[in-house]
Amino acid sequence: MTVSRYPAYRQSGIEWIGYIPHGWKILPIMALAGEVDQRNVGLTSTNLLSLSYGRIVLKDMASNDGLLPESFETYQILEPNDIVLRLTDLQNDKRSLRTARCTYAGIITSAYLALRPSRIESRFLAHLLHSYHLTKVFYSMGGGLRQTMNFADVRRLPILLPPPAEQSAIATFLDRETGKIDALVAEQERLIALLKEKRQAVISQAVTKGLDPNAPMKDSGVEWLGEVPAHWEVKRIKHSASHVVDCLHTTPTYDGELAFPAIRTADVEPGRLLLDQARLVSADVYAERIQRLKPKHNDILYSREGERFGIAALVPANVNLCLGQRMMMFRAAASFDPVFLMWVLNSNVILQQVFASVAGATAPHVNISDLVNFDIPVPSRSEQSAIAHFVDLKATEFDTLTWDAERATTFLRERRAALISAAVTGKIDVRSLAAPVQERAA
Repeated sequence: MTVSRYPAYRQSGIEWIGYIPHGWKILPIMALAGEVDQRNVGLTSTNLLSLSYGRIVLKDMASNDGLLPESFETYQILEPNDIVLRLTDLQNDKRSLRTARCTYAGIITSAYLALRPSRIESRFLAHLLHSYHLTKVFYSMGGGLRQTMNFADVRRLPILLPPPAEQSAIATFLDRETGKIDALVAEQERLIALLKEKRQAVISQAVTKGLDPNAPMKDSGVEWLGEVPAHWEVKRIKHSASHVVDCLHTTPTYDGELAFPAIRTADVEPGRLLLDQARLVSADVYAERIQRLKPKHNDILYSREGERFGIAALVPANVNLCLGQRMMMFRAAASFDPVFLMWVLNSNVILQQVFASVAGATAPHVNISDLVNFDIPVPSRSEQSAIAHFVDLKATEFDTLTWDAERATTFLRERRAALISAAVTGKIDVRSLAAPVQERAA
C-alpha cells in the first residue's frame, strides 16, 4: 500500500500536533461534541453496555457485580455514534484502548465520559481520540496527576477538523485497515492461547505418565491422577519437601537502598520468575523476610493467593531474593529432583486439587495445610531428572514460539496505532485509498 502526503501543510501552533494539511481547522472539542447527560431514571433502558479493549460490548445486567436494579438509574443513556472515554487513573492503567464508539443504544456507568458528536463525523472523532490516548495527550492535560478527569477538564481539547467528506474518507480507510490488523492480532492471540494449552498438556502428561508410552500402568487410587506407570508411587507433597515456608503476612516496604527482589504473585509464571519486573527492598527488609528460611538456588516459589495463584517457579542461581505477600516456598527433599517437583506443582493434577480446595471461595487462596496433603506421582530420582530435562526442553520450545507470536502481536498493535495517528493528523493522505479496492482499480 503506497501512501502519499498532502500537497501543502501549515503550522498548527500546537506543539504535540505540529503541521496539519491546508484546509484543516482546529476547534475545541466543546464546539464539536457535547457531554451526554441523560440518566436512566425509571430504568428506561436495560441494555447494559461496557467499554472493553476499545469496543463497546453488551453485558448481562443480572450479573453486573450484584448491583441492585435502582443502581442502574444513575447510568447514562447512550445512542449510536456516541463516544465513550475512560479518563480515570491514566498513569497506572496500562491499557491503551480507552475510547470507543457506540454502535447501538444502551446504558453505561457514569464513571465513563460519554460524548455526542454534533459537527464532526463520529467515526473520525473516535479514531482521533484513540490516537490522543496513545500519544498521552490526556496525561499531559493532567490525567496522570488526578484520579479522574471530566468534560470540564477536556472541553478545550484541540480537535483536528478536516472537511466533512475527508473525515468520512479517513474513517472509512481506518475502519477497513484496522479491521485487517485486528484480524491478524486475533489470529496471533489464538495461536498464543493454543501454545499455552499445549505446553500445559505436555507438562501434565510427562509428570503424570512418564516418557515411556509403553510402560505398564496401574490405577493411582487418586481421582485427579488416574493411571500412573506401574512402578511409580503416589505420595503427598509434604513427603517431597524438606521445608515448606509461608511468607510473612505483611506488605514489604519499598524504600531505602533497594537491592533485593521481593517476589510477588505477579512475578511468577509457570516455570519462570520475572525478575526484571520484581520490586526491590532494602537489606533490612530482606533480612526480616528471610528469617524463616533464606531462599537458595532451586528452591521452589509458589503463588498461593490472588488472581495468579497455583503457579510455581525455581529460584535461579546467584540471586538473593525474598518472598513478598501471597507467596510460599518449597525446598525439595533429597530424594526429589527440584525441577521435577516444580513442574509437578505446575501440572493439571495439582491445579485440579487446588481448584477443588478453593471452590466457592470469594477470595481464592491455597491453604498450606491443604496443599501439603495433595497427592503427587513419584517416579525414581533418575526418572524424575529425565522427565525434568524433557519438560525443560519442551517448555523452552513452546516459550520461544509464544514469544515470537507476542512480538508479532506487539508489532501489529504498534503498526495499527501509527497508522491511526498518521491518518487522523494528516501526516498521510488516504483520501484516494478510502474507496473499495475494486472501485479504485476501475
